[in-house]
Amino acid sequence: MPFADFTVWKYLASIVDILLVWYVIYKLINVIRGTKAVQLLKGILVILLVRVVSEYLGLKTLSWMMQQAINWGFLAIIIIFQPELRRALEQLGRGRFFSRSGSPDDDDPEKTIAAIIKATDYMAKRRIGALISIEKETGMSDYIETGIPLDSKISSELLINIFIPNTPLHDGAVIIQKNNVSAAACYLPLSESPFISKELGTRHRAALGISEVTDSITVVVSEETGGISLTKNGELHRDLNTDEFKELLSSELLVNTKVKQASSARWNWRGKKNG
Repeated sequence: MPFADFTVWKYLASIVDILLVWYVIYKLINVIRGTKAVQLLKGILVILLVRVVSEYLGLKTLSWMMQQAINWGFLAIIIIFQPELRRALEQLGRGRFFSRSGSPDDDDPEKTIAAIIKATDYMAKRRIGALISIEKETGMSDYIETGIPLDSKISSELLINIFIPNTPLHDGAVIIQKNNVSAAACYLPLSESPFISKELGTRHRAALGISEVTDSITVVVSEETGGISLTKNGELHRDLNTDEFKELLSSELLVNTKVKQASSARWNWRGKKNG
């Protein structure tokens, strides 16, 4: 009996050990999901895949190169992922690492779209310059940290007040995550493309720059002309009227959300059926 009890406890300890490891991995994935580390991880997976294929096909030189990359990979990961590792340690110190993640149901894209359209229409008529970036799949945590944190529910009145000239937060970008205004007065990377028109100022260059490194949607209101522009995937859509702007913004924000909601509803239905 003692031997049998020991075996049972050994199996239970192994199960608990595996569950804890998977939980820690899951939380780590949540930490890096809002950063550019996701793309870097994809690159690491490509290197591993090339290493296996080159070894199988007998490509000795390529296999040696990939092996060297893997051998030095641990040090490279520490250097490349330094901001993400720092953020994870900060969350661990604050006790947020093991906290529950936010529910995707908190996202209300229609409310976000309505607030942005109303605010941009108001500012365009009065030629109030504005720069609003909306996060999608690629996280913008690095850029949020450069601004003033707000973490406020989005509204057209809030957006308008932020960009009123000569106020503390008007200079810079507003970054929206889900249905929240996460931060204002944020710095965005400027595009270095030589094909940008000389007529465009810093706001348009920043909007193009962030669209080149993330999949975000960025809205620009020109201070000189009052024109409304939108950038996505390195593309600039200039001088949009209200209907064009609403259609383009809705097509970018609503489609992905509907797919996510359908997937979430499918899982919830299965859970209720089985439960």
